[in-house]
Amino acid sequence: MISINPQDISTGSLHGYLLGAVAPRPICFASTVDQEGNVNLSPYSFFNVFSANPPILIFSPARRVRDNTTKHTLENVLETREVVINIVSYEMVQQMSLSSTEYPKGVNEFIKAGFSELPSEVVKAPRVAEAPVQMECNVLDVVALGTDGGAGNLVICQVVKLHIKEEILDEGGKIDPRKIDTVARLGGNWYSRAKEGLFEVPKPLTTMGIGVDALPLAIRNSTILTGNDLGMLANVESLPEGAERFVNTSEEVHRKAQTFLCNGAISEAWEVLVSQ
Repeated sequence: MISINPQDISTGSLHGYLLGAVAPRPICFASTVDQEGNVNLSPYSFFNVFSANPPILIFSPARRVRDNTTKHTLENVLETREVVINIVSYEMVQQMSLSSTEYPKGVNEFIKAGFSELPSEVVKAPRVAEAPVQMECNVLDVVALGTDGGAGNLVICQVVKLHIKEEILDEGGKIDPRKIDTVARLGGNWYSRAKEGLFEVPKPLTTMGIGVDALPLAIRNSTILTGNDLGMLANVESLPEGAERFVNTSEEVHRKAQTFLCNGAISEAWEVLVSQ
C-alpha cells in the first residue's frame, strides 16, 4: 500500500485519486438560468441527498483545476438562488456527457445536447423533460471551500417541487431501481449502470445481529468463507441450534454454504454448516 500526503502531489493527480476511489457517485444534472434568462445545463458528480425534513440536496461545482475559473452553474445559482436538479438515466448518458462541453456563456446546452426544456412550476430554470426525476430547488447557501483551482463550492439546495415519472414506480408506488436505470460516475471516462449490478443486503435495523465476534471459531477462521459471508452469517438474532456444539469444518461443506449465501439463503447456509 502506498501512503500519500495530499500536499506532496499535484492537484490534478490528487483529483484523479479521489474520483477513482470515491465511486460510483450519483450525478446532479443541474439546469439554471442567469439574471438575463440565459439557460445553462451541466452535470456534477460531487452530489448527494443530505436531509429529508427539510429535503436538502448538495452538489459542488468545483473551480477548474487548469485555470482556476468558475463554472456557469455556480455563477447562475449565486445570481438567482435557484436550480433544478435532474436525475440521469442510462438512456440520457451520452447526451448528458455532451452537455458537459465547455460552451461559451449564453449557449444553451439543452439545444446542444438535444434535450427538451420543460417549464418548472416554482423556479425559473427549466426541467429536463427526459429525466426520470426532476427536483426544483431554492438555493439556501453556497459555501466556498477554497479559492484555488480544484476548490469546491457546496450548493445547498432545498427541494420545493418534486416531479417523478410514473413509469419508474413499482406496484407499491416506490421508485424501482431497475426502471429508473440510473448511472453514476467513476474515475476518468468510466461510468457505472446501477441496473446491471443490483443486489440486496438486509438492513440490521429491526433485529440485533449477533456480530462476527459471536460466530464459532470454526466459521471465523474458515479459509473459504469471506468477510461478506461472515457478515451475512452474523446478521441473525441468535446462533442456530447446534452451532455452539458443532460446526462442520470441511472445505466442501463451507463451499456449499457459500453457494447458499451467494443466493441470499442464510438459513440454508447455517443448516449446512451445523450438519454432521
